[in-house]
Formats: sequence, structure tokens, C-alpha cells
Amino acid sequence: MSGLGPSDSALLDTILKEAPIGFALFDSSCRFQRVNPALAAVYGVDEQECLGLRPADVLGPADAAAHETALAAVITGDRDLCGEHRFPAAGDGGHWALSWFPVHDGAGDVDGVALIAVDLGEKNGRRRTEERYRALLAATNQVVWTACTDGLVTEDCPEWRAVTGQSEEEYQGRGWLDAVHPDDRPRVERAWDDAVADRTMFDETFRVRTRSGDHRHFRSRALLIGHGSASEWVGHNTDVTTQHEGDEMRQRLTQQLGEAALRTVRLQKATADLAEALTVAEVVQAMAEIGRSAVGADRTRVAELDDGRTRLRVIGESGVPERGRPAGAGQDALMCLAVRDLRPRFAGRPEDLLALLEEEEHEAAAEEPVPGERAWAALPLLSGGKPIGALGFSYAAARDVPDEEKVFLEALAGQCALALERAKLFEREHRTAEALQASLLPEDLPEVQGVRMRAFYRSGTQHVQVGGDWYDAFPLPDGRVAGVLGDVMGKGIKAATGMSRVRNALRALAFSMPEPADVLTGLDRMFDATEGADQVTTLVYFVLDPETGQIDLSNAGHLPPLVVTESTEPWLLETEPDTPLGVRAERGHHKFFVQPGNTVVLYSDGLVENRRRSVASGLEELVTVASQAPPEVVGDPQHMLQYLVEGMLAGYEQDDDVTLLAVHLPVIEAAPEA
Repeated sequence: MSGLGPSDSALLDTILKEAPIGFALFDSSCRFQRVNPALAAVYGVDEQECLGLRPADVLGPADAAAHETALAAVITGDRDLCGEHRFPAAGDGGHWALSWFPVHDGAGDVDGVALIAVDLGEKNGRRRTEERYRALLAATNQVVWTACTDGLVTEDCPEWRAVTGQSEEEYQGRGWLDAVHPDDRPRVERAWDDAVADRTMFDETFRVRTRSGDHRHFRSRALLIGHGSASEWVGHNTDVTTQHEGDEMRQRLTQQLGEAALRTVRLQKATADLAEALTVAEVVQAMAEIGRSAVGADRTRVAELDDGRTRLRVIGESGVPERGRPAGAGQDALMCLAVRDLRPRFAGRPEDLLALLEEEEHEAAAEEPVPGERAWAALPLLSGGKPIGALGFSYAAARDVPDEEKVFLEALAGQCALALERAKLFEREHRTAEALQASLLPEDLPEVQGVRMRAFYRSGTQHVQVGGDWYDAFPLPDGRVAGVLGDVMGKGIKAATGMSRVRNALRALAFSMPEPADVLTGLDRMFDATEGADQVTTLVYFVLDPETGQIDLSNAGHLPPLVVTESTEPWLLETEPDTPLGVRAERGHHKFFVQPGNTVVLYSDGLVENRRRSVASGLEELVTVASQAPPEVVGDPQHMLQYLVEGMLAGYEQDDDVTLLAVHLPVIEAAPEA
């Protein structure tokens, strides 16, 4: 080493400083003579700190011992020595390949040792990265593949062949497409050809036939890569079977939830429609519409058991059981089976129906189904667990009813049974109340000389023809005539029976003490004893003297009478009304005279008030309508009532009972002189 000249030393310094490897030079006594920056950094010291020192003075015990062992072996053995050493202090970057070389002097004797250190960390890092990448691909079921720029596969892909069972020859070229599901191959092949032609990304999901013969879903993505000009396609296939099955399950669940929500909405609407059906006929009509819109049936039938509960008869649109053949013949036999077994019965095809009837040995088994009907559903209508009838649907096309639809139909049958029972109860109550009211309202008004009395009554709804409106008129023992028009709030039997009690009490009181104030006072006492606090009743009661035209009148919270004359404008008897019956008050008594040719009209609030018109507006309109009546109407009380009703209800929907009572004093023409 002492033989190096100045130029050689400068050159060596440059090489040692710039070299990407570690270098050190030791003398024969194993002391550092030179150390380049790369190796000094591994030692963790400055290069100048090493000069003249032994390894034990610079390095840790393990590193120093390894160095001195190698130095002694090279010096004494005069040979090269190679090995790997890991410097613990350097962490992951401390793995180096160390090569020891003897340095000879001019005489050929060993004068020192040279150390060359090569960093193995980068090489090992690449190896670890590759190992990690391969492990990641294996863990995620990734299949990495390559293809030439023309789209043909030339390199083997063992992972693909492990999945599909193809041989290398079968996989090469475009053979990989043979493993694609036949239904997916045209789409995948077209997409691959387009990607190759356009040099765009290939991204498709398709089914692949596996080694076991089943199919799994794979997503395949590939890019054309290369520096400058393209060199090859690199892609990967990912097994997405689990994800695909999860997506399909979510779609099925979403569809099922949507269908369940739709069935709930349909059932809610059907329940609302049936709730509005008051009569049996309306229930049948509502079910026919529900069958079309909510069930998709081409025909809907509602049948009921007869009083003997032995025969099932289909209810017609009029609400009355058809008098033709009983249910049970032909396709209606399915409803009989549903009622007999107390469970739904279904037949998706004509042959299913005939087979079912033959199995049940039903007498209709030999009959042909009705033309145009290919599927049927029948459900029992139950009330308290006992059958009251059956609900039937028929379809023009064969169909299978899924379980979810069967549950919906059973719920619909339950609502239909409730509606049918409610309608029957309503009709029974209606017939009873109608008969009661007919017995309460007078068939004829009294014929009193010098007085013409007429009445008008119209129910406020199409079906409920019984309410609290009432009128009455009767002659008194003293020759006068009494009349009354009242309104018991409410509908049905309760209102009708309340009206009956008030009417009968009024008649009894009128014959013993006919003056209006006395009669109303007596009614107040009766009302307290017999009627509830919520039973509101108003009325106008009058007594007329036909000879003088004097009317004595008391008003218990009712609307003012209307007076129509032949010569002047009509007006309302705006006397201050007393309180309704039962509210204790001093009853007033009003007296006025009716001139010949005049008409006094009593009326209920249904004539003047409705959802679009207030009472005040209605009273003003009543006077206006009456003022426009032609003379021939004013002189005829029956025509007058009809005229007022038509004029007041024109353009309005009647939503309450309308009741009127007219008292007319005709003009008495003088007898011609003899």
C-alpha cells in the first residue's frame, strides 16, 4: 500500500467517494486505513473517525468480532473470503454481502486487506415485494394474465387453468373463451375484440365454467401497457361470485319488500273502499273493482250461505242472491270446497280444477269450466270462525299464485267478510228504522176548513232514509190546528226513537194544554227525564186559528219560519229563538196573523245549510228564492215547497235531511149576490 503514488491515491479517493458500494482498506495490523462514505454510513460513524482504529474501536462487539475474524483469515491464509453479514444497528437496510481481499506489497507479501460491501437490502426488498404480491393474488383469487397486442394469448397462466381445468394448449390463443358460459361468450368476445381494436380498457363480468363443471362469476379487466409503443395486454380476473350472489339476494329482497309494500297499499285501499260500502250491493260492487285493480282477476264473485247454512248462493250486483243455479256448479264448486274445508283453494289451470273436483268426488267434476276462465282462487268468508260465504276470483290465463299473494288474498277475504257482516247489519237496522220512521210521520195531514197544509221530506243520503227530521199536524178539540217541525240531531234508530218520544209527548201535552209555551215547558221536563245530555233537539210549534188567521208560536232553538205573501216581499219571522229542548229557560210565546193568500213555511237546516253554504247565507238565499216564485206557485203550498227545494238545492250536493211543512190560508172568494 505504501507504493501508491500521488496520482494513484487521488484516483482511489475519487473511486471510494463515488462508488455505490462500501469499501474499506485495513493494514496488516487490522487498522482502518481508508473507509468510503457508503460503508461509514452503515457503521453509523464518520469516515474520518475510523482511520487508525481497529474494528473493535468503531463497531459493536458482534460486528467487530466478525470483522477481525475475517481479517485474520485473509491475512494468515492469503485468500479471498466472501460472506453475508447483517448489521443490527442499520435495521432493515443492514444486510450486506462482504468480500475480503488480501493486498500485497511490491514483494508479493500481504500488506493489508481490502473490504468490498454490497447492499443486499434492495435485492431482498424486490424479492419480498414479489413474494407479497404473489401471496396477495393467491389470497384474493386473482388470476393475472397477459396477451399480445393482437389479443392472442401466448404465455401460460397456471391460475386460469387451475380454475377451468384447461390445458395450456386449450388456453392459448383465444381458447380461454371456450371456458366462458355460452350465454355470455358472444358479449365477452365482442367486448374483447372492441378493446383490442380501439386499444381501450377491457372490463367485463361473465360466468366461467370451472373444473368441477359448475359456473362462477368473474370480473376481467385488462390494459394495454408498454413504454413508447404498446407491448402487451396485462389483465386480471377476479372471482366475484360471492358479490354477485349477494347482489342478486339484495335485488330479490328489494323486489320482495317492494311487492310487500305494494300489497300493503292495495290492502289498505281495499279496506278503505270496503269501509265506505254501506249495503251488500255496494260490498259486491267494491269487491268487483278490487278484484280487477288489486288482484288482477277477470271476474270476482261474492257468495253467502242461506239461512239454513246449507247452500251457497252468489250475490248479484243488486245485493240479492241470484235465483239461478246455486254456487257449486262448474268453477263455483271451488268456493263450496273452500267453505266446507274453511281454507283457501286454488286451481292454476283447468286440468288442475277438474283433477281437484274428481279427487273430492264433487258432482261438478264432469262439467266443463266456464269458457274464458283458466285459473281460479276461492276463499272462505269467516265471521267469528264460522263461514258466512265465500269469495271467488277467476282469471282468463293460467297462473300460479305465490305464497305471498295467497297471504294477501286471505287478508282481503277477511276484510270482505267484515264488510259483508257490517252491510247486513246496516240493512237490518235500516229496515227497522225506516219502518219506525214511516210509522212516526203522519200519512196524511189533517183536513181543516179554511187551511191547506202540505209537507215535504227527503233523506240526506242515498241509503240512510231515516234521520231526526220530523213534522206533525193535528186538529185540537177547540177547533184550532196544531203543527210542529223538529230536528233530533243524528241518524239511525237512536235519532228515530228520540223523535218518537218527543212527538208522542208533544201530542199528549197539546191536547191538555195546547198553548205553545206550555207545551215546550212540558217537553223540557220530559227531556230531562228520558233523553241523554248529548241528544240535541230543536223544533217550532204553532197553533193556528183558521177563522181569525192568528198563529201562536214558540221556537225551541230552530230556524225562523218563512212567510210568503201574494202582494209583498217574503220575510222571516225573526223572533228571538229560545234554547233547544232540555235547556231550562223561560219559554217565549209569539203571536201574529196570517192574511188570506199567505203561506207560512217551516223547514229544517238541510234546506239552507251544507258544506259550501253557511246558515246565514242560506237564509238570505231562501228569501231571495221565495221572492222569485210566480203567483201560481205562491197560491199552491205543494208547488211552493217543491219550488223552494229545487231552488235551494240547485248546484249543491244534499248532505242532510230536508223537511218542510207549509200552512196556507187561501183567499175565500165572496159568494155572488142572489
